[in-house]
Amino acid sequence: MNHIQRMTAALCLPLGTLFCLEGCTMAPKYSRPDAPVPAVWPTGAAYKGDAATPGSPLAADTSWREFFVAPQLQKVIELALTNNRDLRVAALTIDKTRAMYQIQRAELFPQIDASAAGNIQRVPADLSTTGQATTTRQYNVGLGVSAYELDLFGRVRSLKDQALEEFLATEEARTAVQISLVAEVANSWLTLAANRELLQLAKDTLESQQSSYTLIRHRFEAGASSQLDLRQAQTRVDSARVDIAFYTSQLAQSENTLNLLVGGQVPPELLPATLSMTVVKEITPGLPSDVLLRRPDILQAEHALKGANANIGAARAAFFPRISLSSSVGTASAKLSDLFQPGSAVWSFVPQISVPLFDAGSNLANLDLAKAERDIAVAQYEKAIQTAFREVADALAGQGTLGDQVAAQQSLTEATADSYRLSEARYDKGVDSYLVVLDSQRSTYSAQQGLINVRLSRLTNLATLYKVLGGGGI
Repeated sequence: MNHIQRMTAALCLPLGTLFCLEGCTMAPKYSRPDAPVPAVWPTGAAYKGDAATPGSPLAADTSWREFFVAPQLQKVIELALTNNRDLRVAALTIDKTRAMYQIQRAELFPQIDASAAGNIQRVPADLSTTGQATTTRQYNVGLGVSAYELDLFGRVRSLKDQALEEFLATEEARTAVQISLVAEVANSWLTLAANRELLQLAKDTLESQQSSYTLIRHRFEAGASSQLDLRQAQTRVDSARVDIAFYTSQLAQSENTLNLLVGGQVPPELLPATLSMTVVKEITPGLPSDVLLRRPDILQAEHALKGANANIGAARAAFFPRISLSSSVGTASAKLSDLFQPGSAVWSFVPQISVPLFDAGSNLANLDLAKAERDIAVAQYEKAIQTAFREVADALAGQGTLGDQVAAQQSLTEATADSYRLSEARYDKGVDSYLVVLDSQRSTYSAQQGLINVRLSRLTNLATLYKVLGGGGI
């Protein structure tokens, strides 16, 4: 065994022995709080209608690729997951907290540094004890540990646990951001599809109204229709023009929103042409206890609670003595060539103990602070569960009624279209006035707009339900 190996062994053996003396953390035993919500989802008229079919997969077990089945939408979501800046910040935050955890974890181990130094000093004659000018030389090489704290009462270990929980919380936060992003992209893509249909409906209506206006103008010129009929027809033309301008603006804004979420320009071929009702699948909510506790935002809140619980251990340990060690081993000589010769070994061992005697209540206040932060974290965890339960209940209420709304709106649209055709026929035969035709046309146009909007609501509700149920494999 050479000189350096003997030095390393002399330093590490006592440290290894001291590691065995370290105690456990003084943090309270963690116990997950009971969920402050019912064990089942709400029931009633709002939750019956169009519920998910039996045998549908659970949201938490369904990846977004299995839920959003439209190929165009899948590619847009993939672009967003690659380029979205919020998601990128969340990922970088994980890297930051991972580094913070690793820094805190390193405090559990001694930091061993190698050092080498040389000191050459001339002492003038009037300061020398011999009365003659002297030149002194000193060289040393060694390994040392500086102020390593023996974690006998778990203070450092508790701080490490707190940093770990913060790191795990940021991982869940990133997952929550990712699930929310997927749902937001899907909702924006669906809204864009609806705005395209609404714009096309306005254009078709304008074309139809212009034809009607031209026909009535010819009738007016021939004396078969009144000026009132002509002006009423013109109002419908102008109204359609207003809607075209409005939906053109809405379409541009929805494209801008989608581009922002994606983090770049969405290729035109990935934009939807129409609002298809088959772009998503049905899912089953499952039981609250199974679903809510798997939501990433609730897992994030629980990690924060665990971190606050670990922080109490660090606050408790502050009441007890703190022992730190500084030590070094090496070799020293007045000549550089004699550094590693027999008899040149040097060592030092400097233990230090600090016992808190009087701190004016600082440690007690820190413990009270840690307990208060733990109680706040409990309340925030419970509030997260309550908020999640309400979000899911709201989405389920929509799921239970929007299917009926779509069916009713479809029937209304067909009925008003028939009424419009009949009113035109009666006007052509002189049975009814043109005002009846206008009323029927307004009802038909409004019903068609309503059908597009309620279909959009049905699809966005499913996307929202997928998000609030915690999504699935990303």
